[in-house]
Amino acid sequence: MSSVSVEGLPVPPDRVAEILEEWKSKPMRKPRIVKVTVNMSLGQSGERLQRAAEVLEEITGQKPVFRKAKRTIRAFGIRKGENIAVMVTLRKERAIEFLKKAFEAVGYRLKASSIDEHGNVSFGIEEHILIPGVKYDPRVGILGMDVAITIQRPGHRIVERRRARKDHIPRRHRVTREETMVLLNQMFGVTFY
Repeated sequence: MSSVSVEGLPVPPDRVAEILEEWKSKPMRKPRIVKVTVNMSLGQSGERLQRAAEVLEEITGQKPVFRKAKRTIRAFGIRKGENIAVMVTLRKERAIEFLKKAFEAVGYRLKASSIDEHGNVSFGIEEHILIPGVKYDPRVGILGMDVAITIQRPGHRIVERRRARKDHIPRRHRVTREETMVLLNQMFGVTFY
C-alpha cells in the first residue's frame, strides 16, 4: 500500500487498498474508460457555431458533429431542427490524451457529486482557453464545454450493444463511485472534494 496515493479522495485508505487488490487479483473487475463525449452548446446557429466546431476539432483532433434543436423555443429564438451545438465522441488513445488536457484545465480537481450511480463522470470547462495549447481568438470569443466520461467494466456490452444473447448486468458488475474515484486518481492524479 506504500505506492498507493490516496490524498484528495473521500474514500477511506483501507477501501482504496481493497479496490486495488481486487483489480490486481481479478483483472476483469478493473473498470476502463470506454468513451469521452465533449459537447459545446451555443443555442444558436451560424458563423459562431462554425467557429466553435473548428475550435473543438483543434482541441480534440477529431471532426465534430452538429446537434439539432429538438423543439422550437421562441423566447430564445431557437427553431426545431436548427443546429445549436457541436459534439465529438473520443475513444481509446484520443480519449486519454484529451482527458490529460481537460483535467489540467480544471486543476485536477472534481466534485465527488459529478459522479453518477453507475460510475460515469461529467464536468464542465468554463473557458476553452484554459486547455493547454489553446490560444485566444477574438473571432471566436470564449466558449465553454461539457465533458462526459463513460466508465465500464469489461463485459458490459452484453446489455444492448451486441446482437446475440443480450442480457442484463447484475449490480455487482456495475462500477461504483469509489472505484471511479480510485481509477481517475491512479490514471490522472485527479482529486475529489
